[in-house]
Amino acid sequence: MPNRRSSSKSEAPWAAGLRAARANLLPGVMLQALMFALLLGYYFYPPLHGYLNDLAAVKVKWSYIYSGISAIIAGAFLPELMRIIVFQKGTLTRVNLSNLFFTIPYWGIAGMIVDLFYRYQAVWFGEQITFTVILKKVLVDQFLYNPFYAAPVSAWLYDWKNRGYPCSGLRHFFTIQYYRGTIVPILFATWGVWIPVVAILYSLPAPLQIPLFALALSLWVMIYTWMSEQRIQRELR
Repeated sequence: MPNRRSSSKSEAPWAAGLRAARANLLPGVMLQALMFALLLGYYFYPPLHGYLNDLAAVKVKWSYIYSGISAIIAGAFLPELMRIIVFQKGTLTRVNLSNLFFTIPYWGIAGMIVDLFYRYQAVWFGEQITFTVILKKVLVDQFLYNPFYAAPVSAWLYDWKNRGYPCSGLRHFFTIQYYRGTIVPILFATWGVWIPVVAILYSLPAPLQIPLFALALSLWVMIYTWMSEQRIQRELR
């Protein structure tokens, strides 16, 4: 969840993206290390292997419902709960409810779309866990799905929300200038974290990919929320 603030006119979009990637370096490495540990544990530690297979069975049973609910928990409830408990000292405000009004449907739909996309990846390239199959899935995920759908839609909707859901002035979102100034930095920041993460996800059996995607999303959102809130508090001092 990189910063969606447009880069300044004097700063190239890729430079803004690299700056954001450097800011996300610590949480990104923490997330990648944990996901890699889970990957090793799945293949080499039988107790964890069994637990993750049980989790995969739950995903198979509940299908898209599981995908939607797990994404809502990861992308909507956990960051807002952290914000309330840690940074607002347990005080619930109208801003929190307003955030949830947006994030619950957004992440619920996004989780199901990711599930659908992963299923199509399996159809297109197969479910074999080989270097070639994983590489194809990572390339399509990060360099087609992300720049042409996931990053633009995320940027458009979050910017629309942050501007107060206006009905006018929406053409700006569909300009080259907006893509260059807002979405390109998001892509550079995202690639630095998520290329290794999705490579790990595609190295696991298909029924486990969504459960561990939800886990990765949960950890990333919580780490990023913590760091962004800490940064805001330092700036206000």
